[in-house]
Amino acid sequence: MIGRNNYRKTKAGGGWKAIRYSLEKAIEVGPWKLWKKMRSANACKTCALGMGGLAGGMVNEQKHFPEVCKKSLQAQVADMKGSIPHDFFEKYDVETLLSYSPKQLEDAGRLSYPVILENNAKYFKPISFEKAIEYISLALTNTKADQTAFYSSGRSSNEAAFLLQSFARVYGTNNVMNCSYYCHQASSVALQMVLGSGTATIDINDLDKTDLVLLIGANPASNHPRLMTKLAQIRNRGGQVIVVNPIFEPALHKFHVPSNIKSLFFGSEIASLYVQPLAGGDIALLVGVLKAILELNKINWQFLKEYTTNWQSVINHASDINWQEIIDGSGVSQEIIYKMANMLLNSKAAIFAWAMGLTHHKNGVDNILALCNLALATGNVGKPGAGLLPIRGHSNVQGIGSVGFTPTLKAGVKQVLEMAYQKELPSINGLDTYAMIESADAGNIKTLIALGGNLWGSNPNSNWASSAMQKIKTSVYLSTKLNQGHIHGRGENTIILPVLARDEEKQSTTQESMFSYVRLSAGGDQNIKGQMQSETEIIAEIANKVLGKSPVNWLHLQNHDEIRKLISQSIPGYKNIADIDSTHQEFTVDGRVFHEPVFLTEDKHAYMEVTPLPVFDPNALRLITIRSEGQFNTVVYEEADIYRGIPHRYCLLISSQDANRFAIKDGQRIRVRGEAGSMDNIEIVVGSIRSGVVAMFYPEANILIKGDIDDRSKTPAFKNSPVWIETY
Repeated sequence: MIGRNNYRKTKAGGGWKAIRYSLEKAIEVGPWKLWKKMRSANACKTCALGMGGLAGGMVNEQKHFPEVCKKSLQAQVADMKGSIPHDFFEKYDVETLLSYSPKQLEDAGRLSYPVILENNAKYFKPISFEKAIEYISLALTNTKADQTAFYSSGRSSNEAAFLLQSFARVYGTNNVMNCSYYCHQASSVALQMVLGSGTATIDINDLDKTDLVLLIGANPASNHPRLMTKLAQIRNRGGQVIVVNPIFEPALHKFHVPSNIKSLFFGSEIASLYVQPLAGGDIALLVGVLKAILELNKINWQFLKEYTTNWQSVINHASDINWQEIIDGSGVSQEIIYKMANMLLNSKAAIFAWAMGLTHHKNGVDNILALCNLALATGNVGKPGAGLLPIRGHSNVQGIGSVGFTPTLKAGVKQVLEMAYQKELPSINGLDTYAMIESADAGNIKTLIALGGNLWGSNPNSNWASSAMQKIKTSVYLSTKLNQGHIHGRGENTIILPVLARDEEKQSTTQESMFSYVRLSAGGDQNIKGQMQSETEIIAEIANKVLGKSPVNWLHLQNHDEIRKLISQSIPGYKNIADIDSTHQEFTVDGRVFHEPVFLTEDKHAYMEVTPLPVFDPNALRLITIRSEGQFNTVVYEEADIYRGIPHRYCLLISSQDANRFAIKDGQRIRVRGEAGSMDNIEIVVGSIRSGVVAMFYPEANILIKGDIDDRSKTPAFKNSPVWIETY
């Protein structure tokens, strides 16, 4: 375990630490080899900000170079370090692997050969690809369609995701779910309600035109470091950044941009105003800002009357609510709320950006609706330099949703696919991701096909998730590396198939950024030797064995150009993907960016909805689960979090006020009890976090959190989960 004293101080982000870390990683795999891979014409493997593609790695959508961050470098190095030894699974049985941390499994190496666990055996054992495909095909053939489930993470390509969801529909099920149900589904649902489109309303160029960003419920310094360059540029040209976060993140106060010499040495100011509300206090805060603007008589009445619907109800709600309710609900003073209001009013064009700090709540959709109400009331949607920006996580999480990897197909998409496949597709809505785990727990899921990701690690109530997933008869994972989901989320029979990373693909693939920009990845040589195969090859082989060549010639669809033709015909806004491999014209999906206040709703108006203030348990601490700067989603690269001064993964970040209230000290070991479980031997870290709120790392702390699901988005509440501290 890393010594506590080595990480006592919080530190500004980026800078020389990032450069030194990059050099250390380069030495691990060879500087020249890493440079060539980082510069290859492939989309970034980590966040969806938009890097790489035809312009080459380390280039953003605006063709700016150099654009790179620790996250991208960590993922690339991980794919280049050696493979798992052939005797690994002989040495380590399932019981031993259950004790492995996310980092230990990540460090084990690349999966380079298929393995199988049969009949709850003690050991995984190697299996040939041919036998694995036969095994999987037989399992699907012997399973009723409504007892199967298909899952995808954002690691995969549009081509693989489209092909797998197509196979699932023709096979007979809409149990097609993706990882966004555990991250940004609340954003998609709310934006669809408001605008008729579930994605960002801006493109990357709008970040150069804005003069204010309200960054709420997000920590891009750790999770999307290249966005920090844009925020620093906004401050440098006289703009403002309002940060809303219960944790005081030093890197959101000052960040050292490595590619800028002045910033590298002296740092760049990020937050103009730093607001630390209570976890779950976002609606009260946002309604409070709206109320302040109303009292200042600065509501953009013309915009509301001409371009929105139901604005009267929202304005009346803000007017009628009393200030004490807002202050108590948000944990923010009226003075600070008024300051936020005035900063917004002094802005000519504001962008409202958020991540899972808003979506991971029981009322996640309402959180986004409240933010949309504020943006609309100030006229900051539907013009250049202004709008709504959900900060997506994985580099193609938006793309897999765009190409139909969802439990329900849009009617138009379904109709086109039925004509293309000459097959009537199922019309009953499929299971969302959490509902699938519930169905597995009830014994109703017999076969699971997972395209990347760590489905188990993405679930709340880890013990329950383990029990539920281990009831599945056959679980199949297409993965590049081992993760805890393969072990804790194993089925009675489990097959893990090693797949190529996008920079190893034999054919080009496409990915979609969070700005709805579709990039082409050229593929390349394998990083390591092994039996890895393309995801599309594997999917097509399975589909061919299960369904045959009629009415769909699945082997024909191993050709990515053929898949892209189908995508162009069926997916709205994706027409240009058909010839992208020959034209080399990357593109923005049509109909997503709103630079005019004309929206995709039935009446072309933006819809506003009243957002009631939630009520919470006053006797519990409010836990928020967080990711460190040394991890990406459920993948952990480093145990310590140097930005926050947290020495390892089993710590609880708490304010000094709460530490005094509970008579506990920095470095003390305690038990943390949640609604679903408890964790022992947790180390206290006293730091800059809002009193009443505590933080622990995801996915380790998932064991504490029960499945409290947002009714509309079906997203679990990984934020604002009640916990209690017990001393020994």
